[in-house]
Amino acid sequence: MSKKHGDVFSLWFGSRLAVVISSPTAFQECFTKHDVILANRPKNLSGKHIFYNYTTVGSCSYGEHWRNLRRIVATDVLSSQRILSFSGIRKDETHRLVQKLAKDSSSEFAPVELTSTFRDMTYNNMMRMIAGKRYYGEDSELKDVDEAKEFRETVTELLKLAGVSNKADYLPFLKWFDFEGLNKKLTTTHKRFDVFAMLFAGTDSSGATLEWAFCNLLNNPEVLKKAKDELDTQIGQDQLLNEADLPKLPYLKYIVQETLRLYPPAPLLIPHVSSEDITVEGFNIPSDTLVIVNGWGMQRDPKFWSDATSFKPERFEKEGEEKKLIAFGLGRRACPGEFMAMHGVSFTLGLLIQCFDWKRVSAEEIDMEEQTWFNLTKLLPLKAMCKTRPVVNKNLK
Repeated sequence: MSKKHGDVFSLWFGSRLAVVISSPTAFQECFTKHDVILANRPKNLSGKHIFYNYTTVGSCSYGEHWRNLRRIVATDVLSSQRILSFSGIRKDETHRLVQKLAKDSSSEFAPVELTSTFRDMTYNNMMRMIAGKRYYGEDSELKDVDEAKEFRETVTELLKLAGVSNKADYLPFLKWFDFEGLNKKLTTTHKRFDVFAMLFAGTDSSGATLEWAFCNLLNNPEVLKKAKDELDTQIGQDQLLNEADLPKLPYLKYIVQETLRLYPPAPLLIPHVSSEDITVEGFNIPSDTLVIVNGWGMQRDPKFWSDATSFKPERFEKEGEEKKLIAFGLGRRACPGEFMAMHGVSFTLGLLIQCFDWKRVSAEEIDMEEQTWFNLTKLLPLKAMCKTRPVVNKNLK
């Protein structure tokens, strides 16, 4: 539609006016010059119940309450210092992932299913950060079997209800969490619903990014080889990759960035609502208009990216290219979890490339068809062939 109607066009969603932004210049104007005016989020029927009457950091309107929540999230929950303090959890979970895959493979290539494996790891990472327990994967059954089963069933039910129900009672889900460490000014309920929102925002997106990255690596073996060569040169096969090693691996970072360019977790970002009349690139946007950012279209637009639909991590070697990425948004309502996502995905991806040789299950390329959902997820589960490399036997017996 943006190709037909232009970089800024309007739609009617029933009686609600929406404006779609599909150019970097309009995007910059919206979230620099008009950032405060566009700092509100739209309300929908399910949000009142899912996000405690729109009072969580992702759903509430811009104002003092939101600023207080955002400050807590930025300093107490998702700061780089806090995220790095959980490095032991991520290390343990990725090592468990490697050990699981190593059981299914040996000196010969063997088939493995990665979609559920990535999902289990990302949920366990987040749950251990905020609740201190593992609820996914085979070894979660070793203890608290009934609790783990109940938790997984509850999450599955909530995901089914999230987009359509305005009657679901989400409070029973929150009994697994302890919130004493957060700011005393907030009610316990507010803290709980912010954690609820963070759990789902921080798991599906990271798991999907890992999956898309692997799909692209398997479909582009020359990129996979270049990443493996970088890891072998910088880290070697005598010791496992640590998070502290990530700055030595620029090409690995480029792979994650290129994945986010082609497959952003939220292809239309999260909609904004204008609180006043504004003008963007000469177009009038009235107050109370939905403003939708077409991130997927911008990041695949040949006017701004050379060979726009090809997977080429090398493009980010050019200075300034990463500033064109908009997967995490811009301005006051930009995603506060960018550091956590980039750090966690890069570490897991790097460790899997270091520890295994990979190839497709057949000569055919991986099917890249997408599901129709808020998150950009793969329609068919990802399966691949892997074979352990010497570093696994040396370090994870």
